[in-house]
Amino acid sequence: MTDNLDEKETLRKERWYVIILAAIQIVHILDFVIMMPLGPRFMRVFQIGPTEFSTLVSAYTFSAGIVGFFGALYADHFDRKKFLLFNFVGFIVGTLMCAQSNSFASLLIARIIAGAFGGILNANVLSLVADLIPFQRRGTAMGVVMSAFSITSVFGIPTGLYIANAYDWNATFYFICIIAIIFWFLSFMILPSVKVRTEPKSFHENLVNFKQILIQKDYLQSFLLTSVLGFGLFIVIPFISPYMVRNVGLTEEELPLIYLIGGIFTIISARLIGRLCDKIGSYKIFRVVAFFSIFPILALTHLPAGIPLWLALTATTLFTMSGSGRFIPAMTIVSAVVKPKERGTFMSLENAARQLSSGAASQMGGFIIGSTAAGALTNYHYVGLIGMVTSILAIYIAFRIKTKFNLR
Repeated sequence: MTDNLDEKETLRKERWYVIILAAIQIVHILDFVIMMPLGPRFMRVFQIGPTEFSTLVSAYTFSAGIVGFFGALYADHFDRKKFLLFNFVGFIVGTLMCAQSNSFASLLIARIIAGAFGGILNANVLSLVADLIPFQRRGTAMGVVMSAFSITSVFGIPTGLYIANAYDWNATFYFICIIAIIFWFLSFMILPSVKVRTEPKSFHENLVNFKQILIQKDYLQSFLLTSVLGFGLFIVIPFISPYMVRNVGLTEEELPLIYLIGGIFTIISARLIGRLCDKIGSYKIFRVVAFFSIFPILALTHLPAGIPLWLALTATTLFTMSGSGRFIPAMTIVSAVVKPKERGTFMSLENAARQLSSGAASQMGGFIIGSTAAGALTNYHYVGLIGMVTSILAIYIAFRIKTKFNLR
């Protein structure tokens, strides 16, 4: 009887940890992804083209990747909770600077600052999921935390766009600051302290440990897996809204439907994928979802002008479901590779590599995609082909990891 009560209490605590970590992901992801649906507005207000807009998007991810890389030196040498709260404060400050920006240059600087703290914040969340949730329930927990993107799409992005339409785009970032402060206090009250190391280490000792982690082949394969997935997504994602408006014919008022409908279906699929990972095996589920993702990528990047709204939304919804769904089994696979005492450094490096690859993809997409005199985007189908190739490559890398660690 006592054992049953203890197990119920443990599960109750785990549930709250997952909820609060998912909440942190929501605000972090909202701050990042809101840039994409606001793309047509930024391009109009600041009089910029696809290349400059992709720079605004990639500035966040490049900053997150670079700072995350060096932050990995000390990721395992702080209390996880304190480290998370510190970076959350920096993230809020950077987002507030975005709200107060009045030019392309000032917004670019603000995005760099927000990305510097936001990237480490993301790694903190994933480390805490792995620290607080045992592996047999980790797939489900990852599914909930990774569904933050879907929840953001359903509630955050439509709300943010509504605020931008009612007031101005600056007001959207003030809104993000408010909910971030609320989540900061909830994190302070709910999350437990997680101390990985008790003995102090010198900078030289940290550097040696960092190098040992960085050169491990198994870890490098894991970094490559999530980096390839991130590259395949972010060569396509930043230009969905501009493409839908300028090429397919949607209005800016219809853009929230992309995120609302896609988010609703992805919330359902993310939870299902997480449970199937625990039941059937992470690699088996990853292989299926990654292969299926090829078709929505190709459909989305080849949509013609004037197609019915429901067809356009079907393509974007399937793309969102499969694109984000791949990361649930992928992160579960990756979490099985790392040693617990190196998890913080590993997750920081993984996040840094993924952010850098996403930034590179966004910037590459900006160089590949052009625009006609009428404003329509060109060459979008080429980035779709690149996205397709990355899915196939990711399946091969995941197979290598699965074989080495005998994962299902």
